Amino acid sequence: METPFTYGRLAVLNNFTNRKKEVQQLTENFSMLVNTVLISPRRWGKSSLVEKATGEAAKKDKQLRFCMIDAFNVRTEEQFYQQLATGVLKASSSRLEVIAETAKAFMGKFIPRLSFSPGNQQELALSLDWKEVKKQPDDILNMAEKIAAKNNWKFIICIDEFQNIASFNHQLAFQKKLRANWQKHQHVAYCLFGSKRHMLMDVFTNASMPFYKFGDLMFLEKITKEDWIKFIIKRFKDTGKEISKDNAAYIAGLADCHPYYVQQLAQQSWLRTKQDCNEAIINDALEGLINQLSLLFQTKTEELTTLQINFLKAMLEGINQFSSKETLEKYDLGTSGNVVKLKKTLVNKEIIDFRKNAIFLLDPMYKNWLETRYFKLKR
Repeated sequence: METPFTYGRLAVLNNFTNRKKEVQQLTENFSMLVNTVLISPRRWGKSSLVEKATGEAAKKDKQLRFCMIDAFNVRTEEQFYQQLATGVLKASSSRLEVIAETAKAFMGKFIPRLSFSPGNQQELALSLDWKEVKKQPDDILNMAEKIAAKNNWKFIICIDEFQNIASFNHQLAFQKKLRANWQKHQHVAYCLFGSKRHMLMDVFTNASMPFYKFGDLMFLEKITKEDWIKFIIKRFKDTGKEISKDNAAYIAGLADCHPYYVQQLAQQSWLRTKQDCNEAIINDALEGLINQLSLLFQTKTEELTTLQINFLKAMLEGINQFSSKETLEKYDLGTSGNVVKLKKTLVNKEIIDFRKNAIFLLDPMYKNWLETRYFKLKR
């Protein structure tokens, strides 16, 4: 029997949980060609949300064409242009001869070289003459606009891990170049998102950056406990097993409604359940999950400084006023200036974050491990 819970890959069909408002907003943005910037911590389901919304939007609007780009391994301008051109060509047609004609018509000056894996258009590979591209990169940046205008299409270019452009050489000049071209497009909109929230925040919410106010900012919130309860109960029932409302809530609570961990803990509980899932089964699943992650968390903690570890301990012991004299002395945090630096460093390391002026650990299982295994604050 296939597990009814999904994590570590896109959640589609019955595995997709709620997000009705976000799907509706994204779908409407796509149809109206509104640029969208999607921001949230890692593993909160951004990619699954975009995948769901593209599917819904494509059903409603036949003019839409979606170009999906993953910039995870993109580290240079050259790689970015190549990925963008390849994605646009793949989105323009499923027929190889049409793709070749489109490349010739819109990219002839760059001497593109196309290759395909037999019977698999998804394995299209594009090589460009970088010397020529550098002379006129705007032609690549505007290619989707020209193709869409010619065919009366609406192109949506979705770029995952977009924050990687901040690591390019001359990244500020590159961002200015993108913004200068993309803001003129009438037939193309952009959906930009990624896994490093603090970097995306700097790119899109810093008034001094080129992409400031580029489009509709969507800050993804956690899925509510009530929605998780319904989802967990249904997925157990779909596979002939049972779980009570209280125990479904217990799973969601232990995982702090973190999408990745709710699905993972629910899966481990489901695997241990013969018929009816109970609290003892869930606790055993949690213990197994923490054991599985312990080496990762240990390595992560060893990379922290003593001051950073002291700060995390203060957090877990409920401290709110980190700069008070008593707290600075009790946890050996140094000065109040140190506290400011510690917060910034831990945010950049994606260990802590702020929500509604409250500070919290991003990874609920790491929090559990610190509390029970490292600091031993709880049993």
